[in-house]
Amino acid sequence: MNLKNDDSFDRRSVMLMLFSVVLFAANTLLVRAVALHAPAANGWVAIVFRGAVGTLVVFALFGWGRGLVPSRLFSSGLIMTRGIVGALATIAFYVTIVKLGAARAVILNLTYPIFATLIAAVWLKEKISRAAMVWMFVGFLGLVVFLSDDGQLLRPSLYDFIALAGAIGAGWVVVIIRRLRHEEHPATIYASQAVFSLIIAAPTAGHIHELPHLAWWGLIAGAVIVTAAQLIMTRAYQFMSVSRGSSLQMLLPLVTAVGGFLCFGESFHAVEIAGALLTIFATWRVVMGR
Repeated sequence: MNLKNDDSFDRRSVMLMLFSVVLFAANTLLVRAVALHAPAANGWVAIVFRGAVGTLVVFALFGWGRGLVPSRLFSSGLIMTRGIVGALATIAFYVTIVKLGAARAVILNLTYPIFATLIAAVWLKEKISRAAMVWMFVGFLGLVVFLSDDGQLLRPSLYDFIALAGAIGAGWVVVIIRRLRHEEHPATIYASQAVFSLIIAAPTAGHIHELPHLAWWGLIAGAVIVTAAQLIMTRAYQFMSVSRGSSLQMLLPLVTAVGGFLCFGESFHAVEIAGALLTIFATWRVVMGR
């Protein structure tokens, strides 16, 4: 694989990353719909389904000599780190959504592209221009405007620090994915998170059997969708720098908001729309820049 694919604009990888954003948003909306129908289907339950179904899907599609190497899940230090840190970062995100509210939790979680870019610059020696960093911060500020309407961003709590720790973990995971792009199959890289998510969240699964059948099917569908999103995102990072890919992932709350408008009748003020447009413009600048 040549360096041009890694460093320059690659239309196919951009489309893959955007497709993963759409799938992540679809999963979020589906999990939210299930929770409205069955409040017992909380974040921990969603993680259990995500881990169990994700493990089954990657083994069914890529097991038995088709890319997935199960032995690497516990023999490779980087693969294990990707799985454990990824699982903990996901749990931190779900927990803080409940404790802080969706808007505040999403804003804090979406600092991860900044952490990922800094870690990639130090560890992988990826070059990041000053302009790209500036536009990433501008995009983040746009998200703050778009997502925050409670005026409490300057009142930190313990859960704010948990959310930031999760964001640092998520940034580290993205860099590990990028680091492993030439060494491991995407199925092995994602299977690590699915397996360790299941291991960590399994103790909370005692009441899953009490969920209504519709909630079961909804959570299973959501887990399949998010598994596809993770595999596609991992594939896209094989040909895309961390800063470019992370910037595209910052579009996730905007895509989710469009889905919320279409599916749940959510509305937005002019200032929020302006923030969204600012993030979209900043992301475009990072993606198209050197």
